[in-house]
Amino acid sequence: MNCFDDLKWRGLIKDISSPELEDKLNNEKLTFYIGTDPTADSMHIGHFSSFLIATRLAKYGHKPILLVGGATGLIGDPKPSKERQMITKEQVLKNVEGLTKQAKNIFGFEVVNNYDWIKNINTIDFLRDYGKYINVNYMLDKDIISRRLETGITFCEFAYTILQGLDFVNLYETKGVTLEVAGSDQWGNITTGIELARKKIGKELYGMTMPLVLDSKGVKFGKTEGNALWLDKNKTSSYEMYQYLINAEDSSVIDYLKKLTFLTKEEIIDIEKKHMASPEQRLAQKKLAKEVITFLHGEKEYEKAVNISQALFSGDITKLSVSEIKDGLKEVPTFTIDSDITLIDLLVSNNICSSRREAREFLKNNSISLNGDKVNDENLNITKDIAIENQIIVIRRGKKKYYLGIFK
Repeated sequence: MNCFDDLKWRGLIKDISSPELEDKLNNEKLTFYIGTDPTADSMHIGHFSSFLIATRLAKYGHKPILLVGGATGLIGDPKPSKERQMITKEQVLKNVEGLTKQAKNIFGFEVVNNYDWIKNINTIDFLRDYGKYINVNYMLDKDIISRRLETGITFCEFAYTILQGLDFVNLYETKGVTLEVAGSDQWGNITTGIELARKKIGKELYGMTMPLVLDSKGVKFGKTEGNALWLDKNKTSSYEMYQYLINAEDSSVIDYLKKLTFLTKEEIIDIEKKHMASPEQRLAQKKLAKEVITFLHGEKEYEKAVNISQALFSGDITKLSVSEIKDGLKEVPTFTIDSDITLIDLLVSNNICSSRREAREFLKNNSISLNGDKVNDENLNITKDIAIENQIIVIRRGKKKYYLGIFK
């Protein structure tokens, strides 16, 4: 397939600013940019789904530039319902440094910071050189702005779209950028840049958006109860990433394979057939996890995630290191062991069992495991000598309830 058809088949095209863009993507070598504001010091999996298109377009010969919005991050893109909380300049600077390093490491492309050119523009010049070209009525028609009119929108937020348009014009003039690529929620900001370029410098620039990647419930991909799945493995371990991807819904996983991997159309169709025949084997989810984690963190991290998962599932955790166990059990109830204690007292005092009677029933029925082994002796003395690396113990109650004990 050519570039445009490949993107279309994968569901990566929502809006394009001109029909000419299809021919340009197929037959020219464009310089394009995609950006993100530094609201955190790491990208999350939602950014990955967007930024991955930079790598995809690069494979077709186009040149990507990744923009970190050190200036626009100080303002904040308007949210649909309320004003975005401002971040301090110190935190923005820290976030810019983290995102720049991460973008270079993961994607390997040139990274620019819009603070470098916006910081030198004073208010008068901003209004004369940029504000005069964008009509207020034009801005009021922007979806994100019109939705805020009833509840109120500050001038600070209102001006954001001009700043992003300014970026597009600047990158055309300094880097030869003729295309901006972004998620569909940025369409209004992209078209402002196109309008500004047309009126200010008489040039036709182009824009393209991708649909936001959502789960089957319509929630942004990678968001669970407000917690992002970070691309920084020190914030979200490869095991946590693996667990998220391996549990992707059957109704969404093929869409994820199209948008988040470089598997060919033929490979994905073949995986889909096998997955539909035996969904319980989760072949598509396993392939998704392997492709994404290997791309982000390398094959060793993927293998580590699989090993942790298999060990925890089987209960054979003694082959794992303390750090691997902590990665795998990050979300389970954790307690501190101050001194030697009998097993039954440990079970009751840390709410693993509700009473000594219940604890004895679990022990009698072989429902309690200590470091992967079934235990029955309620008077077993729990000491550092039986702890993994003399540091931790792992209690499993039944098949799925894990508890982590850490010795002081």
